[in-house]
Amino acid sequence: MLKKFLSTTFLFLLATQNCSAKDRPLHIVGSSTISPFMAAVSEEFSRSQDLKNLRTKTPLVESTGSSNGFKTFCSADNLDSPDFIDASRPIKEEEEENCSNNGVKQLVEIKIGYDGIVVGNFIKNKKIKLTKEQIFLALAEKVYDKKSKKLVNNFYQTWDQIDASLPKRKILVYGPPLTSGTREVFADLMLEEVCFRKKEFVENYPDYLSRKKQCHSFRKDGKFIESGENDQAIIDKIKNDPDAFGIFGFNFLIENKQTIQAVEIDGVTPSYENIASKRYKLSRPLFVYFKKDNLNSRPQMRDFILEIISEETIGKKGYLVNNGLVPLSDAELHDVRQGILSQL
Repeated sequence: MLKKFLSTTFLFLLATQNCSAKDRPLHIVGSSTISPFMAAVSEEFSRSQDLKNLRTKTPLVESTGSSNGFKTFCSADNLDSPDFIDASRPIKEEEEENCSNNGVKQLVEIKIGYDGIVVGNFIKNKKIKLTKEQIFLALAEKVYDKKSKKLVNNFYQTWDQIDASLPKRKILVYGPPLTSGTREVFADLMLEEVCFRKKEFVENYPDYLSRKKQCHSFRKDGKFIESGENDQAIIDKIKNDPDAFGIFGFNFLIENKQTIQAVEIDGVTPSYENIASKRYKLSRPLFVYFKKDNLNSRPQMRDFILEIISEETIGKKGYLVNNGLVPLSDAELHDVRQGILSQL
């Protein structure tokens, strides 16, 4: 009798657990840059579900950063783990392996649009034009010292020390942490682009991986300050400091255009047109990934995915474009939609 009772209790608890997992809201983790987009999609999704008289809970959007997001997303293949991750960079090979090792076998990638990484400051400050070289010299951990003819810890304290044409203002830049996809892409497209073929770095770091690691290293003397997985926190910091610059996503520039201005880099300002055409060199695609294996157990995922890829969401006149998403071309959007629909 006891054995039968325990078996029945176990089955009841299992059924309850499965039921609660199926009924819980969709869970999205990932990039702090994309989280405002996904929050907007979640609100629109909930509104459309209400109009259909479907009792669907508003999806939970959690800003964790791309790297931490992939760790959480790939941690388990069950209904209690996140259903989606939004990422400001593509998934890495080792992250795919981690997913596979934990039973997450069928990942589907959605390219939703483009973003530009912006260096900006408070709009009441004088506009400034910078080159990639100047930004590298302001932020890199190691720089070349002409006197000693060696790589040394970054000694630049003010912008005019880098170039006499720049203002005599202290160097202070707020930016994302190591776990951020924005930080990784910025290091790739900005710091590494300048650093990797410099003679002094080639000679001191002949090994490819060690040189790449050093090129990606930001200074640690308080001139560059990590501000967590929160682009808005960076915006708030630079609003209150006339010397401060910030590194953040283009959508946050659009949302704060009354108070924040972008730095022109190598003669190009970040704009919808310049990011879409790749003239602005800090352009990057944005992604959402989902677990295909969860579609049958979590039927609301299909409707949410359809909301993401709809013309009204990411098309050229979509509501995410109004919020700062740089849209895909018509051909790209067509290919994305057809590819995702074939997976559903």
